[in-house]
Amino acid sequence: MSDSSISTRTFIIAELSANHGHNIDNALATVRAVKECGADAIKIQTYTADTITLNCNNEYFQIKQGTIWDGTTLYQLYQEAYTPWEWHAAIQAEAEKLGLVFFSTPFDFSAVDFLEGLHVPLYKIASFEITDIPLIEYTASKGKPMIISTGIATLADIEAAVAACRRMGNNDITLLKCTSSYPAPIEEANLLTIPNLAQTFGVKVGLSDHTLGYTAPIVAVALGAQVIEKHFILDRAIGGPDASFSLTPEEFKLMAEGVRQAEASLGKVSYELTDKVKANRKFARSLFVSKDIKAGELLTMNNIRSVRPNDGLPPILLTSVLSKKANQDIKAGTPLSWDLLN
Repeated sequence: MSDSSISTRTFIIAELSANHGHNIDNALATVRAVKECGADAIKIQTYTADTITLNCNNEYFQIKQGTIWDGTTLYQLYQEAYTPWEWHAAIQAEAEKLGLVFFSTPFDFSAVDFLEGLHVPLYKIASFEITDIPLIEYTASKGKPMIISTGIATLADIEAAVAACRRMGNNDITLLKCTSSYPAPIEEANLLTIPNLAQTFGVKVGLSDHTLGYTAPIVAVALGAQVIEKHFILDRAIGGPDASFSLTPEEFKLMAEGVRQAEASLGKVSYELTDKVKANRKFARSLFVSKDIKAGELLTMNNIRSVRPNDGLPPILLTSVLSKKANQDIKAGTPLSWDLLN
């Protein structure tokens, strides 16, 4: 995902996350499905419960923040949600066979090393890791494009993360607007942040979306998003920690189609008229005789009107022709022209 590859086409990422139900056949079927639904890439997450947290049940590790995962511990959540590392190569092979980009989110140095062994073409830093500057530096040092979610970040956090990449000589950075609620209320999406991120940090921008449905990604493209990331699940009946805010194949396909339509509709700044539009100027307004006029009779608002179609003088000339005289009899319905006037 270089600068040129996403400059004109939105890069659509399907996030597998925990939506495999601990079944590799589900994971591989998901790869095939996301290709059919219009994704450009399949992304997974590379961690184990032991690389992302501690196996500890004290109050610090209890989830009780009003999330869909309340009542469990971080360790228990990640035990349920992780994608086995021994699956990565098979998922990658299936993706690459279909022409999909395969990449992952590493959560510690060992994950980066493992993914380097798979020669992934880019990396994603998750929202909750944006404050882990050593991890960002190590990942960025590999010289591959960096996508960074900003879901829990302050402005200072984002600045530090971008600076970490640049310090490693890595300037291929994409910041994703993200709301780290699961699911996220759409009124908290604050998509107007997207163009501000681009302006503030001089980077590519996009959206990692956890809202229900697919309105936000389409709107994001209209605001300049070049990357869209959305969780994908074959069937919500698979269950799991992320099922409730993931898109089904039918929903994801509609999102992808909407994104493509949105980017096509943006086009370019242009005031040129197509041949079809030029032909339709026939139906623009112009000045017509609205009542029969005798030779020598004055033109007034009672016998001249601005109407469709566009065969008479331009309406802007209305005040110029008023009080002029007809040089011949003129029938109602005649387009007004200078050769009819004295």
